[in-house]
Amino acid sequence: MSAIDTLLEQTRAQLDRLEPAQAAAVQRAGGLLVDIRYAALRDRDGTIPGALIVERNELEWRLDPTGAHRAPEATGHDLHTVIICNEGYASSLAAVSLHQLGLHRATDLTGGFQAWRAAGLPVIPGTGPASV
Repeated sequence: MSAIDTLLEQTRAQLDRLEPAQAAAVQRAGGLLVDIRYAALRDRDGTIPGALIVERNELEWRLDPTGAHRAPEATGHDLHTVIICNEGYASSLAAVSLHQLGLHRATDLTGGFQAWRAAGLPVIPGTGPASV
């Protein structure tokens, strides 16, 4: 097993990862979906209605409820937050990083955006083809 596979396995053991329907239920209940995919993927595949878009390199600054650069949606450490990447790998690492900031209810979406779309959940179409 590679080092990253080992790290991913250890990381995911700390999370209560969600399937797409569960993530949609979290959003309906007032939780926050956070799309960390880069712009080319969002342009190509679309976005989830109501999801906060924060590229991965800004995530901790935008979601730290005590930080000066927080997004208005980052209302507190108890906010149920679901991180979404393209296929559910980077989001696991990102969610655990948020745990380190005290966001103890942060988790991620198993299978990422691609699983959301495959489950037939709502998607706002992208702006067109993109090179990724």
